Amino acid sequence: MNMNSLEIYHQADSLVKRCKSRNAREIAEILGIKIIYRPDFKNLLGMYTFQWKHRMIFLSDRLDEVLEQMVIAHEIGHDRRHRDLAAQSGLREFSLFKMNNSRIEYEANAFAAHLLLDNDEVLQFAHQGYDVIQTAAVMNSDVNLMLIKLQEMMKLGYDLNVPFEPDSRFFAKIQQ
Repeated sequence: MNMNSLEIYHQADSLVKRCKSRNAREIAEILGIKIIYRPDFKNLLGMYTFQWKHRMIFLSDRLDEVLEQMVIAHEIGHDRRHRDLAAQSGLREFSLFKMNNSRIEYEANAFAAHLLLDNDEVLQFAHQGYDVIQTAAVMNSDVNLMLIKLQEMMKLGYDLNVPFEPDSRFFAKIQQ
């Protein structure tokens, strides 16, 4: 079992239980993370920053509800796992497009997958014969986020067959 995967899962799961929600916007509010909508984001879906003891997520104001949930969950992943990195430089920003540190971005994606997608619900659809694309559709998720969820569940010991690798840069390829 991958300890990092287990740690990410436990962080997301405990947050869901604490907040009694899988709604990323609600969770951000409960955590005291300010969400600021930006009309000027052209190629950027969102980013997380930690400055002057304030945690903020900046979001494009053109996201649909499903994409907004995924982006906020991803940025909450940065808050939970990488806030210390953001605090070190004061103005450091994490964004979905800056994939220069793929481990950091993958962790945020895995965190988002665990935050938004319930293990039991994913398994229920798998046992009913739903494929990855169908499961993603009924759970209002991007296929790549679902693949990350399945990959992470396999690392946690679930007996699943993931048919192909997720595109770790899928957020960067989403068109607004």
